[in-house]
Amino acid sequence: MLVALGQFNAVVGDLNGNSEKMRKIYDEALRRNADLLCFCELAVCGYPPEDLLFKEHFLADNRLIVEKLASEFTEITTVVGFAESHNGHNYNSAAVLQNGRIAKIYRKGRLPNHGVFDEQRYFQAGTEPAIINVSGNNIAITICADIWDVDWLDDFLKNAGQLQMILNLSCSPFHTGKVKRRQKIISSCAKKFNCAVSYCNLVGGQDELVFDGVSCFADSTGKIVVKAKAFQEDLLLAEVTAAGSGVQVRAVEPLAEQPSDSVDEIYRALVLGTKDYVEKNGFEKVLLGLSGGIDSALTAAVATAAIGAKNVIGITMPTRFNSSETIADAGKIAENLGIEFMAIPIETVLGQFDGSLQKVAGWNSEGVGYENLQARIRGTILMSLSNSTGALVLTSGNKSETAVGYTTLYGDTAGGFAVIKDVPKTLVYKLAKHINKINDKEIIPASIINRPPSAELRANQKDTDSLCDYDLLDKILLGYIEQDKSAKQLIKSGLPKEAVKKIISLVDKNEYKRRQSPPGIKITPKAFGKDRRLPITNHYKP
Repeated sequence: MLVALGQFNAVVGDLNGNSEKMRKIYDEALRRNADLLCFCELAVCGYPPEDLLFKEHFLADNRLIVEKLASEFTEITTVVGFAESHNGHNYNSAAVLQNGRIAKIYRKGRLPNHGVFDEQRYFQAGTEPAIINVSGNNIAITICADIWDVDWLDDFLKNAGQLQMILNLSCSPFHTGKVKRRQKIISSCAKKFNCAVSYCNLVGGQDELVFDGVSCFADSTGKIVVKAKAFQEDLLLAEVTAAGSGVQVRAVEPLAEQPSDSVDEIYRALVLGTKDYVEKNGFEKVLLGLSGGIDSALTAAVATAAIGAKNVIGITMPTRFNSSETIADAGKIAENLGIEFMAIPIETVLGQFDGSLQKVAGWNSEGVGYENLQARIRGTILMSLSNSTGALVLTSGNKSETAVGYTTLYGDTAGGFAVIKDVPKTLVYKLAKHINKINDKEIIPASIINRPPSAELRANQKDTDSLCDYDLLDKILLGYIEQDKSAKQLIKSGLPKEAVKKIISLVDKNEYKRRQSPPGIKITPKAFGKDRRLPITNHYKP
């Protein structure tokens, strides 16, 4: 049996566009003589459709698209994910298309309701398995989380008989370490049921989520035999054959190249997430402030890789506090990337604001308000240029700064998309070095990478004036945010008491800032936003 997995970049809500992509993939699978073609979870409407699922007409249109595809896909058994309304309930479903009709529908049994997943808000759980036969092979259809609990699945399929393959339609979003974890689950499932597992995943960016693809096949021993491309559309084919007491899988084409390591994986996720957010939302160009620092340099490099140098505009907006070195580096990174670059000094504007504010009691030209005024002037300039050019403003705050509120509301947080919002500062440096490595030249100047980080809002300022060293800061943030450890636990693990108490206090009191930040790409297991939802007004003290 030749099985084809159609890994494509679905757009949420674009039912006609998604179905047209599926038609092209079907034609290619037909040309390749596939016996079975599978698309991802909710392929018709894209994932996650969120509150579109409360619209009756949206669900009705999903069904119409599936019926249309069924009438066209007459030669290959095809499995398509869609959002279904049935007997007064909504389901995350998979339609089996055979002989010009919908032959069977499977409804997802396990509905995840944690982190970025809200499926119990929208769907009812299905209660019946769906077994199909293709070329003499018994195949159980499953959707995403169904295979993540093999004990539940074993009970669910207890009357299914001997299976040759489990087919899984998935929309599994990326974060660091997710691909390996996912493939371990697939391998365990194959061994548990002594059958092949074919796994079709979504690829592409959707708001803050990135889906990496990497659809794959496992044989009955649990070996991952072949994988689709990472962060790209792909049609993956494999020959699945029952042999003796097991099921063999044979790749029918050269193996796809995969990311070299976790940093490369994250870089690709950032590029794809940025590209899709910009293009799917109708923007042609982006602009950002280039300070000569590491964060804006990385953001500019990712944006350039995502949408091309001709579509990226970098702007430096210096005051007397910006050193000649950082001003020069801002121009250098723009030159290295080949992007449009302009300088708009703000010293005069800063003086005018300061002069007006001197009339207000309590205004201090050397205080935090004065420092943040510089960032707000820059944010105003960027947003004004966005209004006049139609370009999307990218912000360049990283996760470490966002966590502790080392950002200025309506200043450096002003913008439409935060590319490195979920990237810890220590990882920012690794990504900068990685970009230079894969380009085999110095894209991000060594002077930017090696310079102690500074907001340059006052003379001789360094980030460490307000924060601890970033290596220590990121260790504390990892424990407190991603692992939900208490201060007591962190201190007991050997982290310095005063630093822990200070950082936790900063994280807690800056929730209001994070709520007002633009969306950004999720690359860690627990990103700010849907992964971590704490109240702004919160008096809990352990």
